[in-house]
Amino acid sequence: MTTNQTSLSLPALALGTMTWGEQNSQDEAFAQMDYALAHGWNFFDTAELYAIPPKAETYGVTETMIGNWLQQRGCRERVTLASKVCGPTAWCPHIRGGKARLDAANIIAACEASLKRLQSDYIDLYQLHWPDRNCNFFGKLGYTHQQDEVQTPIVETLQALGQLVTAGKVRYIGLSNETPWGVMEYLRLAGELGLPRIATIQNPYNLLNRSYEVGLAEISCRELVPLLAYSPLGFGVLSGKYMGGAKPEGARLTLFDAYSRYSSPQTVAATECYVRLARKYGMDPAQMALAFVRQQPFVGSTIIGATTMAQLRSNFASAALVLPPEVMEEIESIHRCHPNPAP
Repeated sequence: MTTNQTSLSLPALALGTMTWGEQNSQDEAFAQMDYALAHGWNFFDTAELYAIPPKAETYGVTETMIGNWLQQRGCRERVTLASKVCGPTAWCPHIRGGKARLDAANIIAACEASLKRLQSDYIDLYQLHWPDRNCNFFGKLGYTHQQDEVQTPIVETLQALGQLVTAGKVRYIGLSNETPWGVMEYLRLAGELGLPRIATIQNPYNLLNRSYEVGLAEISCRELVPLLAYSPLGFGVLSGKYMGGAKPEGARLTLFDAYSRYSSPQTVAATECYVRLARKYGMDPAQMALAFVRQQPFVGSTIIGATTMAQLRSNFASAALVLPPEVMEEIESIHRCHPNPAP
């Protein structure tokens, strides 16, 4: 898929990298990138924040691993590389002293540091990881307006990104964890001031959280700014591997139980319905969940992550699966009974 007025080409599936440096070693990361590129999946998504969960010891490690691989393989021009700059980081004191914002100084400094770790002269898609204002993201519901909040003006953020584009250090820009108002404001300012237009939006989207459909899907379609869907398996929950209270060794929610966004009784009930549906039609539950996301008209690319090569191969194989109308109808039936159980 090609976005709006740009020539940024998006494959159906992208390789997520946030486990590299925490759950995966550099050798394992190299194996994943080798496999992806050999099979035509050349879009890799990362962030300065990674590895996940964020901590000082692993800050920037994922980008460093990717940079080492690019250097050793000599294949930079064959890869579409996306990264992200952090929004406000009071909760991450190890990132620019906990004072990171989306102002010009922080954005330029973050990009320069990412380029050094990635051992690259440019980043294909540079995204704002989360907004520099009080709004709903990372599962937050119930917006409360704060008249006196401190925020970086969006125009300053966009101008800083424009400097990076003009300098050739960034080719395209994107948003992540954004709201409908935020997306439209970036589009408005870009049009009025002749600044770079956002090419993509990276937000969560999966069978357990279809909130993107409420306001942002229309924007994606009408403004030609496609979704890069992250968490398409809801932290792996939609694979069914946690059903019955199972805690697989080495799995994310086994290691990091604080990530409870997809673990409520409501999500468990919905997941059981989706897993049963997949098995009814002889499909792998994870592949069905990925195929559902991929078939949405507003989705430009689905970001998959894996900690094992078996998971990676299975996830990439989902690209060949097309859900028939009867499966889509039953998914909608489940959704009506369990609408967006995860925030």
